[in-house]
Amino acid sequence: MTRPRLRMSRVSKSFAATRALAEVSLEAHGGEVLALIGENGAGKSTLMKILSGAVSPDGGEMELDGRPYAPGGPHAARAAGVAMIYQELNLAPDLTAVENVMLGQEQHRLGIVRRAEQRRRVREALLQLDRPDVPLDVPVGRFSVADQQLVEIARALVIDAKVIVFDEPTSSLTRHDVERLFQVIERLKRSGIAVIYISHFLEEIRRIADRYVVLRDGSAAGSGDLAGTGEAEIVSLMVGRQVSELFPTVPHTPGESILALDGLAGRDAPHDVTFELRRGEIFGVAGLVGSGRTELLRCLLALDPVRSGTVRVHGNIPRATPRARIRAGLGLVSEDRKTEGLAQRESIADNMTYSRLSPFARFGWLNLNRRRNAVLEWMRRLSIKGTGPEQLVEHLSGGNQQKVALARVLHQDADILLLDEPTRGIDVGTKSEVYRLMSALAAEGKAVIFVSSYFTELLAVCDRVAVMARGELREIRPAEQWTNEALLSCALGVDGPTP
Repeated sequence: MTRPRLRMSRVSKSFAATRALAEVSLEAHGGEVLALIGENGAGKSTLMKILSGAVSPDGGEMELDGRPYAPGGPHAARAAGVAMIYQELNLAPDLTAVENVMLGQEQHRLGIVRRAEQRRRVREALLQLDRPDVPLDVPVGRFSVADQQLVEIARALVIDAKVIVFDEPTSSLTRHDVERLFQVIERLKRSGIAVIYISHFLEEIRRIADRYVVLRDGSAAGSGDLAGTGEAEIVSLMVGRQVSELFPTVPHTPGESILALDGLAGRDAPHDVTFELRRGEIFGVAGLVGSGRTELLRCLLALDPVRSGTVRVHGNIPRATPRARIRAGLGLVSEDRKTEGLAQRESIADNMTYSRLSPFARFGWLNLNRRRNAVLEWMRRLSIKGTGPEQLVEHLSGGNQQKVALARVLHQDADILLLDEPTRGIDVGTKSEVYRLMSALAAEGKAVIFVSSYFTELLAVCDRVAVMARGELREIRPAEQWTNEALLSCALGVDGPTP
């Protein structure tokens, strides 16, 4: 092969006593997509922070186009030609597309900004991405997530990037926008840019990437060409063992009705939703972004106003307040764990137990030792990797944060778990743990409503699957009577293949 655009050799990094990276090496060539794969906490983020100049390595060397590369910070990395497209985009929402793209690299003469030149360069970058329709003078806060992502990519093109890293780029995109992103990445490849693509979706990786590197526990566990490499082999490299089941289940049998919705309608969505949920059942809700799935769960917990309809829990109608619904036995795991699902700057113990402190309280006093022991037990049961109950949630990996969110509703002793995209942004091994946990809870007699954009997991894990589109619940069938194609057709509101 030709000389790699990027070479990282024996890169190491430790944080206090924790060894995050142990002599990791990789190469990325121009005109290819290199997939960086690994479980949460495997070291991917630390490696990319070193590449982007946000963190300094303890050891190892880097080269860019054959020359030594050791950025003193993110700005130096960008100036050298390394661009990061993060899952959580780094844009100034009140600035226009032109202002965001040129921020920190303004074109000026004698202190006067050359606005016409800046517009020309941004227009050329967007034309290169085949998106000349993106408005240049509108604040990007008004853009869709997909168009905001294009602005980030345009920033990389303006600096003449040699290496572009995409970190979980599709987690908040619609299927249509994912396809458009893949087309953009193909154009970047053809222009000779080296693309590093991080994702937990193996089918995405197989679709877009040429080669792969797997990290496990801070070390390179394996690498090679994706052609001819099976998913089972990649997963076993990730988790360090053979994985016989990607979708493990525990036998469970749905019983009597535990939740009944009759004509439930929110302010904007959902519209007139009626169905029953049974004890010991995993009830899947499929649909595209904007279909009303999240709004359905928020109305169930009374986080959003309910315009009409009734919600019966155990035959009773609890008041339409979150407090009353939680007391009735409902618990929600939000799709947005960063800003809504968890208090990032609070401890694991606080996040797990704030919704139910009564087991540790007596005469107005909180028994902190008893609470700590309970949190340690949840950490053990859910295999949460952390330094202890006092660790701040923001310092956990995404997968471990998701487990803390699940532990909260379990500690709350909810009978009905409302899980909104619980596997988004977590690795294959952790996903398998979540699937097994859901079916184990169903076997204990709890009921689960499982919202997901990933139809394959709904069909593999759920007993019944409902499809929502434009705020309406279109159809409910047993999972075995659906196919991926039939779910998508129903979600799009078109006639499609039947099972």
